[in-house]
Amino acid sequence: MLPPRLPTDDFFMSPIISVSNLTKTYKSGFTALKNINLDIQPGEIFALLGPNGAGKTTLISVICGLAMATEGKVTVDGHDNVTDYRAARELIGLVPQELHTDAWETPPATAAFSRGLFGKPKNSAYIEKILKDLSLWDKRKAQIITLSGGMKRRVMIAKALAHEPRILFLDEPTAGVDVELRKSMWQLVRELREKGVTIILTTHYIEEAEEMADRVGVINKGEIILVEDKATLMQKLGRKQMILHLQDSIAAVPPALADYNLELSEDGRELTYTYDTRSERTGITTLLNDLRAAGIAFNDLNTKQSSLEEIFVNLVHRA
Repeated sequence: MLPPRLPTDDFFMSPIISVSNLTKTYKSGFTALKNINLDIQPGEIFALLGPNGAGKTTLISVICGLAMATEGKVTVDGHDNVTDYRAARELIGLVPQELHTDAWETPPATAAFSRGLFGKPKNSAYIEKILKDLSLWDKRKAQIITLSGGMKRRVMIAKALAHEPRILFLDEPTAGVDVELRKSMWQLVRELREKGVTIILTTHYIEEAEEMADRVGVINKGEIILVEDKATLMQKLGRKQMILHLQDSIAAVPPALADYNLELSEDGRELTYTYDTRSERTGITTLLNDLRAAGIAFNDLNTKQSSLEEIFVNLVHRA
């Protein structure tokens, strides 16, 4: 597909998308975006998470030049997306939530037409490659109206990739897509990132963001409340739990252990201790000593880390 881009210092240092002091207020007076500041780095997969109505789609629309900001500025690889709209927009491929295609066209014709809109010369081999990568080649003679919802969404991705963009926006790309199609779609995303394409996605499948993203941004009520490297985010904000499997069941947690806020399972055979990964002292050593002093023995223990979904829910709740 796209030729690999050679990494340089500038490739890694200069943001490919820069959003500065962005605000979007509608005529009704509703402010959908409030003073957004965000930089997207070249070649990364950036996941934008937020509840329904948080402003995710509005932000994407403004960056792509489909909606006008009330205040602020957006640059795409140095091009102002208002004063230099054409140059900025040529760098972007967009897969929106809503399916907008010519119902009576075929997938190859739709992708080729989209490529032509950006002034790109015809390239049947490239269109064929995209359709094969998206498992659409077998449907090349079918009218889009006859395709399933998942296949129609793949046609939207083919349209977005037809002009060989350096940036790809995926707004809820796997909504209504079955598991098999979803896996192959994400494999394509990985391949695009390996070739230097920057991916910005919104998703309700938080496990996908946890698996795919390099960085995560959380937006709520039109404000960015956090942008963080995914691994660092999970380390800083995640909780860990230690589950102790007891030798004998107990009816209640002894009063001497009340300060640990232990959770006892219904059958009385498991104790769960939750601790903050940011703390210098987790309290595990003193807990184990106090358990021994209380005469509580255990056969085994295991730990688990908070998922990105739990962290996201906690962040939005706090905000």
